Amino acid sequence: MERPAPGGRERFSWDGWKNLLLPQLNRQSLFVYGSEVAVERECIRQRERGVFVIHPFSPLRSYYTMCMVAITFLNLIGIPIEIAFLDGQTGVGWEGFNVFSDTLFLIDVGLNFRMGIIAEDSEAAILDLKCIRQNYLKSWFIPDVIAAFPVGYIILIADLQYHSDSPSSKASKMVRILMFVRILSLVRLLRVSRLVRFFNEVEKVSNANLEVVRVFFRILSLFMMIFLLCHWNGCVQYFVPMLEEFPSDCWVRRENLMNATVGEKYSFGIFRALSHMTAISYGSSETPTNEVELWIVMTSIVSGALMYTVLVANTVALLTDADIPARIYKSKINHLEDYMVFMKLPKALRLRISNYFQARFQGKWYEEKDVLNWVSSSLREEIVMTMCSGLVRKVPMFKNCDVNFISSIVSELQYEVFQEGDVIMCQNTPGDRMFFIEHGQVVVETDSFQQELCDGDYFGETCLLTRGRRLSTVQAQTICQLFSLCVDSFYRVLCDYPEVMADIYREHLSRE
Repeated sequence: MERPAPGGRERFSWDGWKNLLLPQLNRQSLFVYGSEVAVERECIRQRERGVFVIHPFSPLRSYYTMCMVAITFLNLIGIPIEIAFLDGQTGVGWEGFNVFSDTLFLIDVGLNFRMGIIAEDSEAAILDLKCIRQNYLKSWFIPDVIAAFPVGYIILIADLQYHSDSPSSKASKMVRILMFVRILSLVRLLRVSRLVRFFNEVEKVSNANLEVVRVFFRILSLFMMIFLLCHWNGCVQYFVPMLEEFPSDCWVRRENLMNATVGEKYSFGIFRALSHMTAISYGSSETPTNEVELWIVMTSIVSGALMYTVLVANTVALLTDADIPARIYKSKINHLEDYMVFMKLPKALRLRISNYFQARFQGKWYEEKDVLNWVSSSLREEIVMTMCSGLVRKVPMFKNCDVNFISSIVSELQYEVFQEGDVIMCQNTPGDRMFFIEHGQVVVETDSFQQELCDGDYFGETCLLTRGRRLSTVQAQTICQLFSLCVDSFYRVLCDYPEVMADIYREHLSRE
């Protein structure tokens, strides 16, 4: 049995469906955490917290986001149609859907206080309830609360309240309530903010290896917004004359739509909206007959101009200002593929080369040496120390060394990537490097034993001091991101620190 958490509160039980709340192993989580071991450590970290928090990379979060996107989009389509065209004749099915949607959005407000946050500047998701609460209250809480206003419950309660009244009395009361609720229902259109947030979240967790997915979601969100703009405009075209009780000179009466079906009314409304938005006025050349209709037409024309602007701007951004390192990477990959085809390399080898480039550069091409040369020497030293000093300090012979010596060693490290199954070093071959594992798993084998190493471990350190042959064979079990230290570089640094050299050799002899 688990012990109570500090403060007297009961720890959350992880029995049963706990895996739905934990991060799942996929390309997104591997991109953020680097290896399967790191993902497993993140799972352990969440288990140890013992509180109900939905991890950003959990299966439950993925299913929940897809469900909310679908429900939100259906609301943004159905609510304007209900307000403008249905005239209170929604039926039990639509009223049930409204109540279900309102309930779901109210639950969503509560769940957002338990949704982990993707941290952009860290490899760990934010799972602290206080941080989650503060972030949500400062960002989406107020729009979410307003959009979750339970209009469906008001309609249901009003219908039950006046259910026993006479038909005429009920009709007059319901007409007044219906007009009020129609205006109030416009608040629910704020749920479009959730659609924007969900798409931003999906794009946020999509990485360069999923560049096609990221671009697809950007295009999809753009066209969904344009569709909603046209849809809302078409509903407004009919809704405003309806509020005026259809004046004799309004377009609805001119088109003889008073007794038409909902589909026919909607089709004419959309046609009229598109005629204004595209500024062609085909089939809708009549001038506005009153001030209200004049403002509707002007608003439609302006919204059409904005639609064109947004469409062109996003298209240009996708073509030009999209991820420049990703574009350079794609260009390099195209050259590489042309080379492999020209040299008639076997298909299996070509696939391994392509997989290596994906693992090595992760969809973005950077010249690391050039980037480091752009900054000052102090910043360059701070960058490399932040990246690698923790790995170097884990080696016993470097643990208590001077910080300047560690900085010099770190600056000599070379980044290397090995794929699953690659032999990193072979037994009895000359030892010219030692390795530090940033992410990945390897297996160390000799004639008498076998050992697995993972994130933060190291191997090959004996060769730095003895310049002898390898004592074991090391093979990558997963994609491995390593840093290597060459023997010649190591001794070149040692020459500048003779006191450190003496301490290292003394440590080595004491261990033997």
